[in-house]
Amino acid sequence: MSKYPKSQNVIERIKELGLLLESDPKLPSVATIIAGEPIRGSWWGHAKGQEIFGVVQDVAGHQDVLITKLLSGKVTFVHRKFWCDIVSIGQARENWQLAKLSTTAQAILEEVDRQGSLQTNEMEWQKKLPGKPGDAVRELEKYLLIQTEQFHTSTGDHAKRLQSWQQWAAATGLKCKPITPITIETAKRKLEKRVADWNEQFGAAAKLPWPVRK
Repeated sequence: MSKYPKSQNVIERIKELGLLLESDPKLPSVATIIAGEPIRGSWWGHAKGQEIFGVVQDVAGHQDVLITKLLSGKVTFVHRKFWCDIVSIGQARENWQLAKLSTTAQAILEEVDRQGSLQTNEMEWQKKLPGKPGDAVRELEKYLLIQTEQFHTSTGDHAKRLQSWQQWAAATGLKCKPITPITIETAKRKLEKRVADWNEQFGAAAKLPWPVRK
């Protein structure tokens, strides 16, 4: 059992809403639930920062929660009800996902596709490519091209595990409809409606990674 009782409240909120941000001054977020008020800027220095961190760690490991950079490039907790939508969009490889990728991000994506999974602490080959590995990984996260999760290495360093959506879905036992232009568009419209409703309800301006048709 978690030592943070509010973890269950947060998980129930994710289930109810389908999406929840880690932190946001207007939209529903973990930080707001724990602090009892919206936090502008980083929550690390907040009086309840340690509790927020603990709850985030709890939620990140929950079997019904996926972490992506879905809304405005921010950490977003996604409930299982939207998982197939995320997988469909992530595997679409549309122009908005690939057109602006750096050489290094492209190389990492190709390697993830080939192996299914990579760990950033074991990517020695990548050091020969231009730029910083962390920046390239953040590009791939921004365009939903891979699934990532953070972990601590045996030496205590932070690292990320990068997975193709195909491997991640297989590992979680997720069964989705075959990915077609129709399923991709349906997935995008579903998430666009959720975010549009949120923006109207909370007076926010959250954005999705792809161009949204008016």
